[in-house]
Amino acid sequence: MHLRTTLLAAAAALLALAGSSPAQNPPLTTTRVAQGLARPLFVTAPAGDLQRAFIVEQRTNAPATGRLRILDITTNTLQAASYLEIAGVNSGDEEGLLGLAFHPNFASNGFFYVYYTTGGNNTVRRFQANAPYMTSTSADAASNTQVLTINHPTNSNHNGGWIAFGPDGYLYIGSGDGGSGNDPPNNGQNLNALLGKMLRIDVDGDDFPGDATKNYRIPAGNPYAGGGGLPEIWAHGLRNPWRNAFDPATGQLYIADVGQNAVEEINVEPANTPGRNYGWRCMEGNNCTGLSGCTCNSPALTMPVHAYSHSFGCSITGGFVYRGNAICGLQGTYFFADYCQATIWSFRYTGSNNPPVTNRTAELAPGGGLSITAITGFGTDASGEIYICKRGTGANGEVYKIIPRPTITDCNGNGTHDGCDIQNGTSADTNGNGIPDECESTITAYCFGDGSGTACPCGNAGAAGNGCASSVNTAGANLAGFGTASISNDSLLLAGSGMPNSSALYFQGTTQTAGGAGAVFGDGLRCAAGTVIRLATKTNNAGQSSYPDPFDLPISIRGGISFGPQTRTYQCWYRNAAAFCTPDTFNLTNGLSVTWVN
Repeated sequence: MHLRTTLLAAAAALLALAGSSPAQNPPLTTTRVAQGLARPLFVTAPAGDLQRAFIVEQRTNAPATGRLRILDITTNTLQAASYLEIAGVNSGDEEGLLGLAFHPNFASNGFFYVYYTTGGNNTVRRFQANAPYMTSTSADAASNTQVLTINHPTNSNHNGGWIAFGPDGYLYIGSGDGGSGNDPPNNGQNLNALLGKMLRIDVDGDDFPGDATKNYRIPAGNPYAGGGGLPEIWAHGLRNPWRNAFDPATGQLYIADVGQNAVEEINVEPANTPGRNYGWRCMEGNNCTGLSGCTCNSPALTMPVHAYSHSFGCSITGGFVYRGNAICGLQGTYFFADYCQATIWSFRYTGSNNPPVTNRTAELAPGGGLSITAITGFGTDASGEIYICKRGTGANGEVYKIIPRPTITDCNGNGTHDGCDIQNGTSADTNGNGIPDECESTITAYCFGDGSGTACPCGNAGAAGNGCASSVNTAGANLAGFGTASISNDSLLLAGSGMPNSSALYFQGTTQTAGGAGAVFGDGLRCAAGTVIRLATKTNNAGQSSYPDPFDLPISIRGGISFGPQTRTYQCWYRNAAAFCTPDTFNLTNGLSVTWVN
């Protein structure tokens, strides 16, 4: 085979796969949720079923039987009896039960669809769950209804087999090119063959009432619905699309196409973009193969967004875009793997080819003597959490779930990683430093006697940032805070200045008077209100004092603050040196609002 490796492919492989480190937001791992499976390759669930996931077992050994199994994801318990068994599937290495898709209205109609190989055909069939559909532990095997058949008579490999309902409600079907090597019949480019394609059909109608083997309608938007090719075709130029996935947030379709003997590739198709040609067999990834059927690097071809050479693996296994709720920081991250090397990678696609790729293999190693090898597929439950299928041999296949490591950062003690709180809007991060605001102690001055809030009595306004003017200081007294208001490391110090050399009472409140504007009180403004605690009385020296001193209890203890986040208000009351404004001979500083954290 003649190969011309482009700079694009080389750069993508060498730079993206060589070993970038995983982002730790939060750190990930995996946990085994099912074992003792016969060649598991896919995990899915009907919309709204948050208790269960359905595992596709490719086939048991003789007699070859494809099975659907139910996993209780609340207990990670595998139901002993199969949900459905399909006998008579082919027994080749790439054959058997290959795909499962639940109808968007499964809750009301109980329909689901499977893709399997039998005889010389690949077939899509419809089954119906036993009632009640959303909780039934079995399906009706007698409801087997043929939907579509793809003739695949010559070889046992390159069957594709992925099926899924798109955001448009239509069923998408990924088919391989028919097998052998280099696609001898050029099925990938043949618009009159269903092999080597992405198909799209409407299972809620029937354009072929006289044909019992074709029970579907052709969507009007299919590129060849009006002629020029088979009307079922949505996209072409595929070799063996092994595991594809829709991003539920964007509608983009990720297609992982297995290469011949040089390059593996991932294509990302924008929502509602029919008629794309992904280049096989004249191109393998970004490489020219020298084979006929299309023109290499033609503008009519769509290049992959990511490709890697067989220096890094030999057979791609496509995965899913993370859209779950348990792991923040992963939103929009696409996971995929290589079957031969058992390497797991991820990237975020933002519209440009060759996005940075993260090697997740070590991070996702389950530990405890377990390992994830021979990765045949990924899957998601109805919540969008991602699962990984380990093929195993015989009946020792396993399924793992990607989860956050227990060692998350949780400063507010709510059981959720801090980055998740910020991302989900549960917590604010005003300064953008990645720490929830409620976990950062803040000291904010408020309630000034400078006329910005409630006016001081007698017009005795103080300077900006201080309290009202006093008998010894026309600028008014000031209260400042220093240190950290943390329950575990309380170093908060309240410091008053600009006062007469008289007694000063430091006190704590739970609210701000008049929303922070203050209220007239003696010769000044009362700023701290609510439940008030007298912290300590000090004697000013040179107009200054502070609390606490080394012999005092910390403010958190004296103020009864045992956990955060909580906000308290503080102020200092002091005696005027002489009658000044009102008959009362006392005044106050400005107020402080302090957020306490753990």
